[in-house]
Amino acid sequence: MPQATDLRKMFNIQPDPEAALVALAGNPNTGKSTIFNALTGLRQHTGNWPGKTVLQARGTFIFRGHKYILVDLPGTYSLLANSAEEIVARNFLCFARPDATVVVADATCLERNLNLVLQVMEITSRVIVCVNLMDEARRKNIFIDTECLARELGVPVVATAARSGQGVAELKAGIDDLVRGRIVPTPRRLVYDPEIEDALARVEQQIPGEIKELFNARWLAMRILDNDRSTLDNIRQYLEPAEWGVLRERFKYCPT
Repeated sequence: MPQATDLRKMFNIQPDPEAALVALAGNPNTGKSTIFNALTGLRQHTGNWPGKTVLQARGTFIFRGHKYILVDLPGTYSLLANSAEEIVARNFLCFARPDATVVVADATCLERNLNLVLQVMEITSRVIVCVNLMDEARRKNIFIDTECLARELGVPVVATAARSGQGVAELKAGIDDLVRGRIVPTPRRLVYDPEIEDALARVEQQIPGEIKELFNARWLAMRILDNDRSTLDNIRQYLEPAEWGVLRERFKYCPT
């Protein structure tokens, strides 16, 4: 079973035992880049994701004496389609296993952004939602009850207006609290029809324990039920041949 440090090297993330890894996800046009710049300042650089023409932005920041490596994932509306940007974002969340994932949402059209929030929460529980553009929302007479939203989602929610710096310190504090275990999110689980839930439970039981250590078992069971060949093909490259062979045998999935 590959270790987290080995998987991170595949994304050009060199191991740093003193630093926590934080992913920054979100729809396009949510102010995600502004959040990235506000958190990292000038301590950032860009390149390409391995094997992709998609740009990778990475930076660092220090908070409460702790170092954080922040990776700005490509802006996406979903993690389930097959564009290069969506594959990069999905693979990083699944395989690099960041210590925290910040999902940036647009306060002026929050309902459109929550789809990605829920998809990220299916992969990892270590999520903090950043509701950005609060200043624009106020100008449109839109008011977001972030405390209620946090209770509904089961993860911390921070309101920001990144262009003016509003909420950035609170976001850093939220990230630090999440990474240090002072906040333990309990993401709301989407419940499907009883027939689907029963099938998910049966598939999840058959996933080997060592693979459950690498992936969220429920998320993987959903991808198997969907016969999501794109995602499963990507999973294959991060597993040992024997581990993939077990999945292929148990679920009759055999890519050509």
